[in-house]
Amino acid sequence: MAQWDLEADVVVAGSGGAGLTAAILAADNGAEVVVVERSDKVGGTTAVSGGGLWVPLNDHMAEVGATDSREEAMAYCKTLTAGQAPDEIVEAFVDTAAEMVRYLEEHTPVAFRATSMPDYRAEEIGAKAGGRTLDSEMLKKSELGEWEEKLRPSPLMFVPLKIEESLAGMAQPSVIPVAEVVERMKGGIVASGNALVGRLLMGCIQRGIPIHLETRARELVLEDGRVGGLRTERDGATFSIGARGGVVLACGGFEWNDALRSKHIAVDIAGHCSPASNEGDGLAMAQAVGAEIANMREAWIYPGAVVPGEEHEGRPVSRWVMAERTLPHVILVNKAGRRFANEAQNYHDLAKSFEDASNLPCWAVFDSQYRSKYPMLTVMPGDPDPDWLAKSDTLDSLGGEQGIDAAGLEATVARWNELVAQGRDDDFHRGEGAYERWLGDPAADHPNLGTIADPPFYALPVHAHSAGTKGGPRTNAKGEVLREGGGVIAGLYAAGNVMANVAGPAYYGGGGTIGTAMTWGYICGKNAAAAAKA
Repeated sequence: MAQWDLEADVVVAGSGGAGLTAAILAADNGAEVVVVERSDKVGGTTAVSGGGLWVPLNDHMAEVGATDSREEAMAYCKTLTAGQAPDEIVEAFVDTAAEMVRYLEEHTPVAFRATSMPDYRAEEIGAKAGGRTLDSEMLKKSELGEWEEKLRPSPLMFVPLKIEESLAGMAQPSVIPVAEVVERMKGGIVASGNALVGRLLMGCIQRGIPIHLETRARELVLEDGRVGGLRTERDGATFSIGARGGVVLACGGFEWNDALRSKHIAVDIAGHCSPASNEGDGLAMAQAVGAEIANMREAWIYPGAVVPGEEHEGRPVSRWVMAERTLPHVILVNKAGRRFANEAQNYHDLAKSFEDASNLPCWAVFDSQYRSKYPMLTVMPGDPDPDWLAKSDTLDSLGGEQGIDAAGLEATVARWNELVAQGRDDDFHRGEGAYERWLGDPAADHPNLGTIADPPFYALPVHAHSAGTKGGPRTNAKGEVLREGGGVIAGLYAAGNVMANVAGPAYYGGGGTIGTAMTWGYICGKNAAAAAKA
């Protein structure tokens, strides 16, 4: 028998949305729980995210006049997963996600509101034009007491804005309630992923669940064929924790592990917005005990860009390219100067086009019409042009300076302007989807289409960036990790980006990452607690 420095019923590795949800559910189902977190901050990738959850059938949908049914949700999810995720786990997600939200709202400080964001593929069977994406209620950070400084800060989501305020302000900066936002900041209010993690953390604090920071999960310990504990590394020494009911892996993906990423991910990824501790620890531990691995080619990839000199925790800040591809007067082109996709579609589907290496890097090409009305990364309309932003009075010289084929660029812009004049993108159908139009400028002649005609012209380099990977140990509908060759690895559970994602190759809608992660955390926590009782 192994010698333990500490024993519990359930040990959770990771303190993001999946891990904290698992810890809460295990505790509420009678288990003694311990959480270990590799870094010195709580929250994982969830804390630095927009904090939304995509949850079908949720109780808040009526707030935006939406309805839902199991049949519609199932049809939509299965259409998008296209058979690349087992039906049983897709069904478990649809049947459990709303239950998870309801439980957390009834038993913890977690609280949500519905948004009007359409599903990412709003024209597919079973899709909804709003209501399935939930936004966490804001939080006064001081309510965390001594844990306030342990909440992982976000380099991007530090301004306390609701999801709809943030995205509406992207197209019309003047609609942002600046005075109100200033008061929120003065009051120590946080939103987005910080608010969500903070509320989950409060739930853990209320239950007395210990969270051991700077404690890196290193090895799963097998006893009589089942996982009975976890060896961690703390202060340079081994610290072993026994787990009578099992271990829940919720410690993120492997996007920061260059060797693993280059081996499995087809796209050349230049940056990440997630914590640098996501190096595949959970994947390595699961593989070492014989786990079946799946979905390894998939990741949450988005078009990103970097402002020179901007850093967070010593690394370049990865900024999402959103306005700079969805609003009027801008297109994305590759080195040949050609458009290659519908720029305004959801970022996950757009990033599929990056699997063709000829489309990286690409450039957001726009003109003074765009520049005068819309934001460009950290630069607002009316701000001076930064010296790092390429601009020229002609498309020909702009292309030459950036290594873009000048003739191709001029021909593409001419074609684009023809399409804008007719009010329809016959080449890539930009602006025809409800989600695309929702992200556009409602005050423009067309929310997503606008000519590129007024000099100076600008070019912003865009690369593939990631918010995490989607591959890892496969689980069943109970969250149990499956063994290569058949059966389950008793005592081992997985949730969040560490596992083979419930959506397979797909992304259901805004918050699809956290919605699936927390649902699986809920499932894992309940079943690990039941195993401890047994």
